[in-house]
Amino acid sequence: MSGLFTQKFHAYIDYPVALGLIVMPYLFGFEGVAFGLSVLTGFAALALTLLTDHETGVIKVLPYKLHLAVDGLVGAAFVVAPFVLGLSGLAMAYYLVLGVTVLAVVGLHRPTQAAVPAE
Repeated sequence: MSGLFTQKFHAYIDYPVALGLIVMPYLFGFEGVAFGLSVLTGFAALALTLLTDHETGVIKVLPYKLHLAVDGLVGAAFVVAPFVLGLSGLAMAYYLVLGVTVLAVVGLHRPTQAAVPAE
């Protein structure tokens, strides 16, 4: 069974996700670590996307597999962050939902097909 999310889909959602990570803490009124973690992760996600060798990368120096691995680590970190950092309420829900969503996108990734040599 192939995955649900293609590399192309992933490439196109990376920029809105990065922007959301930067903007949503302002909209939700987060402060302290709940604010900083999201904003810093958003800027890191933007840099990662710009540097990834995929459809929307600008300076294509990082392999897409590395990008996926970093996304997986971020998803896992977001799932544990509320417990480790003592977040509650909306901030806890925010990080849990984002973490589970990122892990789902990475876990349901459709591997790219290897090029078949022409005969």
